[in-house]
Amino acid sequence: MDFDFSFFLVMATALTGIIWGGYALLRRFQPATAPAKEPTIVEYARSFFPIVLIVLLLRSFLVEPFRIPSGSMMPTLLIGDFILVNKYTYGIRLPVLNTKIVEMGEPERGDIVVFRFPKDPKVDYIKRVIGLPGDRIAYYNKQLYVNGEAIKQTAIAEYQGVGQGSVMNGARLLSEDLKGVNHDILIREGQPSVQGEFTVPEGQYFVMGDNRDNSNDSRYWGTVPESHLVGKAFFIWMSWDWENGGIAFDRLGTILN
Repeated sequence: MDFDFSFFLVMATALTGIIWGGYALLRRFQPATAPAKEPTIVEYARSFFPIVLIVLLLRSFLVEPFRIPSGSMMPTLLIGDFILVNKYTYGIRLPVLNTKIVEMGEPERGDIVVFRFPKDPKVDYIKRVIGLPGDRIAYYNKQLYVNGEAIKQTAIAEYQGVGQGSVMNGARLLSEDLKGVNHDILIREGQPSVQGEFTVPEGQYFVMGDNRDNSNDSRYWGTVPESHLVGKAFFIWMSWDWENGGIAFDRLGTILN
C-alpha cells in the first residue's frame, strides 16, 4: 500500500463521510427538542464530503493530471507540459490498493503510458510502449528492431529546442514508424547508449523514451509489469516553462500519439 495522494483522498472521503453520516444517524435517535444546529466539524464534513468524493472518483477511475519533469520524452513531451492520463483504458483499479476490478483494454505498441516505476513504485514514470508480451526487442547503433524487423526511421532536421529543451539543440530529429504508429524521436550521434536484445515476458511491457539518448527506460532496468500501469497519456492541457517565457500557448490542447 502506497501512502500517496490517493491514500489521503480515500482517508479524507472516509473521514468526512463518517462524521457527516454518523451525525445524521445520531440525530434520528435524538428527541425532536434537541438543538438543530450542527457542530462546526459536522458542517465542514458535510461541505467537503461531496467535493473530495468527486475528486477521488474522477482521479481514480477517469482521468488524472500529471506534470512532465524531465526531457526523456522529447520532442513529444517537453519539460513543463501538463498532461491528462486516461485511467480506465487498461482496466479499472481500486485506488491505493491498485487492484484491477474491471478488465478493459491492453496497451498497444506506440501508446504513451504512465506507470509506477518497478524499482520504486512510489515514483511515476512516462514512456512509450515499444514491446508487447512475447516480443523480441533489439537496439543496436541507435536502430530499433522489433521481432527481427528494423523500425523505419526518417530524418527530418536538426532539432532546435526552446526553454529547458534547448539542451537538446543539435540532436537529430527523426520520424519513426513503430509498425503503424508514427512519432518523432531524438538521437544524439556519438553519445553511447545501452545496446542488446531483450525478450518481453508475459504480462510485461518494454518501454522507451522518445529522447533515445536521454531516457532511463527498459534498456536499463527491465520491463514494466501490467500491475504497475497507471494509464494512457492522451492530452496536453497546459505547458509552462519559465525559461521559455511561461505558457506555451501553441502546445495547449495537443492530442498525444
